[in-house]
Amino acid sequence: MNAPSHDLDLVLAQKVLDAQPFSRLVGARITAFGDGGATLEVDLREELQQQNGFAHGGVLSYAADNALTFAAGTALGAAVLTAGFSIQYVRPAKGRTLVARASVVHAGRRQAVVRCDLLTVDGEGGETLCAVAQGTVLSANG
Repeated sequence: MNAPSHDLDLVLAQKVLDAQPFSRLVGARITAFGDGGATLEVDLREELQQQNGFAHGGVLSYAADNALTFAAGTALGAAVLTAGFSIQYVRPAKGRTLVARASVVHAGRRQAVVRCDLLTVDGEGGETLCAVAQGTVLSANG
């Protein structure tokens, strides 16, 4: 029996993520991919925290950048590059897991505008919004 194409897309997306040495360093994983969206998750171990015990802002920015780009890839194809993004921190990120959920707002032939919500998940599965990002992703074939 053949696996659904969504599963194949998710498997390929994880392989692409695993090819990034920094993504392997932070332990990132893709948990959803397709239909204009992507979700990236990072377990918030001590090494990814700043001095007050919150996830470092650079970890949130990393997660937003990659989730934005992967989501855009579902609309533009695999060869994409982040042109730029902004991130607004809503509250300190504290929890077990960081979840970056990105979705394409608009896609043309050569670029996409993508939004990403960054949430932390606690031990009971409760989610707390900690940042919002928006960016523009370009097709590298363009």
